[in-house]
Amino acid sequence: MGPGIFNKMSDLNLKIQLQNLRVLQEVDSVIHSLRKEKELLPQEMSVFEAAFEEKKQQLQSAEKKSLELQKLRKERELELATKEEAAKKLQGQLFSLKTNKDYQTMLQQIQDAKADASVIEDKILEVLSQLDKTKDEVTAEKAKLADEEKVFFVKKKNIEDKIKEIDDRLKQLDVKRDQAIVGVDQKILTQYERVLHSRDGLALASVNNDSCGGCNMRTPKQVINLIKMYDRIITCEMCNRILYIEEDAGV
Repeated sequence: MGPGIFNKMSDLNLKIQLQNLRVLQEVDSVIHSLRKEKELLPQEMSVFEAAFEEKKQQLQSAEKKSLELQKLRKERELELATKEEAAKKLQGQLFSLKTNKDYQTMLQQIQDAKADASVIEDKILEVLSQLDKTKDEVTAEKAKLADEEKVFFVKKKNIEDKIKEIDDRLKQLDVKRDQAIVGVDQKILTQYERVLHSRDGLALASVNNDSCGGCNMRTPKQVINLIKMYDRIITCEMCNRILYIEEDAGV
């Protein structure tokens, strides 16, 4: 299978056409590189946003835990008040009892209520200890989030500025590209742009050391000779890129 070849360019100076394509390729390479860079910036921003959201979640988790502990403390305090009220009520009934048996039974009930109250008090103290720790966690997480927010907005601003810078540069390059296209034959331009879009922004490749600079496929001597003739557009049979030879390459 031979190299890709256009029909003979009888009315064109193919050497000049290839020179014009090289100018166009230089512009397109920069455009392609900038567009790739711009595509990655939102992904980079997403990483920063995810890290920031994680910090917010950590704070929300600590605040939720604090609220749950406050609710539990109120429940325990209500339970304690109920037990203390029960013991007080029993205490008030104690001296109205007529038999020793009833007196001893009531006394036991009072002791049980007080014991239950003591257990609840210990639980309240445990909750208060956890609540103090959680409040410290909330304070620490708020401080971390404040610092993280400053860093996040700086990074966000930098990325937004970078995107704007790239957009401004692309506008300039679009003008430069329009100027470069003027010197390229329409048929050659159509072939060039088709390859450009399918080969990662590189449609033109030089032959170096008997190899295609685009895919490193070996370029046969007869193909190199065809390129030097400037009679037809020669393309790499592997990657379809348009081939050319540097003037001082000595190929």
